[in-house]
Amino acid sequence: MGSDSTAESIKRRAFLKGTVATAGVAGVAGCSSQGGNGSGGDGNGSNGNGSGGGSGRTDMVMTTSTETTAAYAMSQGISAVVNENSDAVRVDARPSEGTNANIGRLDREEVQIAYIQNWAAAKINAGEKPFDQLTFTPNQVFHLYDLGWFLATPNGGWETASDIESGSRVSPTPRGSGTAEMLETALSYATEDYERVSIDYGGQGSAMSEGRLDVGAATLVNFSVEPGWLQEMKGTVDLRMLGWSDDVVSKMQEEPGLLLTEVETGDLENYAYTPEPAMMPSLAYNFIVRNDFSYDAVYDLLATMYENREGLSEYHGLLGNLADGEFWLKNAYDDIPFHPAAADFYEEQGLWSDEFTRGEE
Repeated sequence: MGSDSTAESIKRRAFLKGTVATAGVAGVAGCSSQGGNGSGGDGNGSNGNGSGGGSGRTDMVMTTSTETTAAYAMSQGISAVVNENSDAVRVDARPSEGTNANIGRLDREEVQIAYIQNWAAAKINAGEKPFDQLTFTPNQVFHLYDLGWFLATPNGGWETASDIESGSRVSPTPRGSGTAEMLETALSYATEDYERVSIDYGGQGSAMSEGRLDVGAATLVNFSVEPGWLQEMKGTVDLRMLGWSDDVVSKMQEEPGLLLTEVETGDLENYAYTPEPAMMPSLAYNFIVRNDFSYDAVYDLLATMYENREGLSEYHGLLGNLADGEFWLKNAYDDIPFHPAAADFYEEQGLWSDEFTRGEE
């Protein structure tokens, strides 16, 4: 499931171009419900320092999303590689409700490393709820993947989100998902005159065919991989990918935290309509740790993964992108520093850039 994407890193609200290929994914990370504070979880008694057990290795509980997602499967692959090749760090990959829950668990020192996305990162930087009382400074470690989102409809003749009619039933991802607020914000620049409904990803195709849904949400992982439920939607109805008018794009570019990605759609198949190119509101998922987390543990984690990066795809196809050193720093968040150990490691590999910020020791 590797990608031939030619997308390059860009800063927030800038444009990124990618080449699209098609493949199936059983689950897509970052598409699940996310509570503001996250569930408690026992955290295995671990604290922010990642104190190790009798083996002498530093334990790192790693959280991403729910058990059915690609992100959780990818974290299990990372765990397997690190645990097989490191004598200093042990990674315990565990499911989570999503990015908001991950931040809460890091704050309570129940986990040591977790992924978040740029929408949450912007809220952290702005001191917005539910992240206005954090007891730590998030430090970036490495990039996992990107999700490019678009709205889709079976309604003939519709080409942009501005074509959505009054009273149309729209599900910009299920309520409570980490993506919902981002897509709702993007959609608000095109129209607010619609009926907000909540349909699970896998149920959108049948809801459209039964006339219960006019517009749903869909995604491309790393701007190239179609999840299985999207392929099912295309097999159920004549699916049209909705674009965004130029004036709406201009407004979205001014929205803090909203990452836009321009994706070439010429290679996409079995759509009744696609804009060419398509502008997609996107989420970049990066792993973070607390600023006070062990320097040695972060360094050894990165060193072990990097040394074995060519074999990561054996554990999950989407991990194959990490074979490219530049991918580890792709779409880094503005105003969130890198952990000092990560900064040193990337500098040693010749990957560090002056545009990044090193966290305080």
